[in-house]
Amino acid sequence: MSDFWIYFTIGLKHLWNIHAYIDILFLLALTVPYEFKAWKRILILVSLFTAGHTLALMLAVFNVITIKTSIVAFIIPIIILIVSLFNIITAGKSGKKDSITFIAIVTSLFGIIHGLGFSNYFNAHVSGKPTDKLLPLFESSLGFFVSQTAVVILALLLAYVVQTLLKFSKRDWILIVSALVVGVVVPMIIQDKIWFR
Repeated sequence: MSDFWIYFTIGLKHLWNIHAYIDILFLLALTVPYEFKAWKRILILVSLFTAGHTLALMLAVFNVITIKTSIVAFIIPIIILIVSLFNIITAGKSGKKDSITFIAIVTSLFGIIHGLGFSNYFNAHVSGKPTDKLLPLFESSLGFFVSQTAVVILALLLAYVVQTLLKFSKRDWILIVSALVVGVVVPMIIQDKIWFR
């Protein structure tokens, strides 16, 4: 197996395990307002997520920024809650197309926090000096981007099926998915260990 494939697979598999459901929740909340015809916007958002993740991972590898895993685990559901509540508030409103700036900023922030959290895992699996880790870092980020894209495509397909075959309105679909995501992340925030220190 080539080195490229090893590191690409690290990024690819990151979203495809039971512990990554929180990342999938974010991608669901991020993409639920969109349809396939908005693929350029979705590509921009997924690219911002990956760019933030890669930048933060690089900074962590070079020990420029570090953050405790417990803080990352607390912030991530809060960001997902913000995106979901934004979806609920703006569901069905015509100005939704103008709101990509807010979502783009939040997505970039999520990518940065996620990259800082992923850095511990990455550093544990990739040895050597920080400069030796650059190529594996970009290879794993490419795998991460591909896995995000796959999750987004599956989310869009599910939305298409539900809205077309089951006749859900787009607004109802946004409200249902966003409310489900809120229902998952609020208990995570409330039960986080940070409150009990």
